[in-house]
Amino acid sequence: MDKFNHRKATVKLLLKDASGNPLKNTGIKADQKTHKFLFGCGAFDVAGVVMPDDFTFPGADPEKMKMMKKSSIERMEKFKKLFNYGTIPFYWGGYEHIEGKPNQEMTLASAKWLKDNGITVKGHPLCWHTACANWLMDYSNEEILDKQLKRIHREVSIFKGLVDKWDVINEVVIMPVFDKYDNAITRICKQYGRFKLVKEVFEAAKAENPSATLLINDFNTSQSYEILVEGLLEMGVPISAIGIQSHQHQGYWGLEKLHAVLDRFSHFGIPIHFTENTLISGDLMPADIEDLNDFKVETWPSTPEGLERQANQMCEMYTELFAHPLVEAITTWDLTDGKWLGAPSGVLTVDNQEKLSYKALMKLIHGDWETHAEFTTDENGVVEITGFKGEYEISADGRTAAVSLAEDSDTVKEIIL
Repeated sequence: MDKFNHRKATVKLLLKDASGNPLKNTGIKADQKTHKFLFGCGAFDVAGVVMPDDFTFPGADPEKMKMMKKSSIERMEKFKKLFNYGTIPFYWGGYEHIEGKPNQEMTLASAKWLKDNGITVKGHPLCWHTACANWLMDYSNEEILDKQLKRIHREVSIFKGLVDKWDVINEVVIMPVFDKYDNAITRICKQYGRFKLVKEVFEAAKAENPSATLLINDFNTSQSYEILVEGLLEMGVPISAIGIQSHQHQGYWGLEKLHAVLDRFSHFGIPIHFTENTLISGDLMPADIEDLNDFKVETWPSTPEGLERQANQMCEMYTELFAHPLVEAITTWDLTDGKWLGAPSGVLTVDNQEKLSYKALMKLIHGDWETHAEFTTDENGVVEITGFKGEYEISADGRTAAVSLAEDSDTVKEIIL
C-alpha cells in the first residue's frame, strides 16, 4: 500500500468547451501548482526584500545596504521555488522595542510579499519569555498580563488575512522556571500558572480570528509537554495544532525517537506541526551542552561529510513526517547557514548557493511528491484525476482551468476549458 495515499485525492471532472460541448475522448494534462501540505522555512530574510531602497541607519554603509537587499531578493527567490510556507518574527522585544511603536509597517510588507508570492504565512510568537520587551518590567504583573493580551488582540486583528497561523505561546514547559534572566512573561507565568496563561492568550487570539490556526509550540517533547497539552485540551483551550521543535544541533533524532514522539503526541487526535527543524551540515555540537544557546564558536563550517549527512537525514525525516496522517507542516528553521548559533543549518550557504539538502528537498517536494500527469476524458467528457492534494492547472489544446484536489469526491464537477 502506498504510504502517501492519504496525501492524495481523486476527483471527477466533466470538461466542456466554451460553447458547453463535452470534450470527449480528449487528452488533458494536470499540473500541480501548489501543495496542500505546508513545506515551510523561516522567512526572516523577506524583511530585506521589502526594505525601502533608501532605508539606512546611523553608521550604515549605503553600498552594503544595497548588497544586503540584493542578497535577500536572491535568497527569497530560491525560498519560493522550494517552500510554500514561511514563518516571520514577532518577537516582542524586537517588534516593539519602544512601547507603543511596533514595527508594523515592515512586518505587514513582509507578510504581504509572502502572500503575493503564494506562500502561507505564520507569525512567531505572540507570547514568549525569551526576546521579550524589556519595558514590560516597569509594570505590575496584572498590568503585564493586560498588555500581553492587548498585544495579541492588536497583532491578530491587524494581520488577519495575511497571517492566519500563529505560534500563540512558545516554550511553556520551562516558562515559569526559566532562570537565565528576569523577564516579564516568566513573572506572570509564575503568578498565574501555565494553564491560566495559556488559556488567556489562546482565547485572545481566537477572539480576533476565529478561523486562525493557533499553535502551542515547544522544544520539550517529554511527558511534561504531553501532560500540559492534555490538561489544556480538557479545559477547552482552542489549540489547533501541536508544535514540535526539532533542533538537532547535537545529532539527528533518528527514526526511533521520531516515531516515539509522533506516537506520544498523536493520541490527542489533532494536527502536529514540526515548527523548527534544524539539521547540521558540519561538526555536531558536543552532547554535554544542555542549553544550545551556551555553545559559542567563532566559525562553524560545513564539511563534505556533513553536507551529505544533512541531505540524507532531511530526506528520511521529511519522508516519515509526510507519511504520518496527523502531520500538516514541516518548517526548516534556517534558510541559510550562519543564522541561529552560527550553525551550518541552512539549505543555502551564506552566499546563497544551493546545498545538497536544498536539492534533495526539491527532488522530494517538487519531484516525487508532486503530480504532473496526462489523462484522457471518456465518451461523455468525464475524467477522473488522482494526485497529491493541492491546486492544479488543467490544460488541453492550449486552454487551461484551475482545479483543486482537496479531498476525495465522487461528485462530478463541471469545468470549462
